[in-house]
Amino acid sequence: MEINFRKATISDLKEMQELYIETIQHICRNDYNPAQIEAWIFGVHNTDRWLEVINTQFVLLAILEHKITGFGTLKDGNYIDFFYIHKDFQRQGIADKILTELELEAKKHHTKTITSDISITAKPFFEKKGFRVKAEQKNIRLGVELINYKMEKDL
Repeated sequence: MEINFRKATISDLKEMQELYIETIQHICRNDYNPAQIEAWIFGVHNTDRWLEVINTQFVLLAILEHKITGFGTLKDGNYIDFFYIHKDFQRQGIADKILTELELEAKKHHTKTITSDISITAKPFFEKKGFRVKAEQKNIRLGVELINYKMEKDL
């Protein structure tokens, strides 16, 4: 199983959005209820935001046999904005590799600390990778409360 990495382009947008939706719907359902999941994935409809991410952030795709198996984005050299692994490719080391590459990219920007807003589901992974919780956050989306965590790691 050879996983390749490359930067995303606009032509990857649809597949990235599908991965985003499926991952949240399948992987996060033990930590978030259906209304929360629906509110979370509603962001997929904000095409301008997605285009801005691809055009302005470091967007790294993990590719296996021409299929996106995961992606992570680094905003402003120090903030992990998106970090999703395909529902069928969980626990295969893909997240480790993407995170390592994002950290290497952050170091190129002379970043001392990397931050992210992490879901309940992803929190154990990021803790294992050296991130610490700075605050629990309660976000309201479409009238629904979503809990996540402001986390950071010193590089």
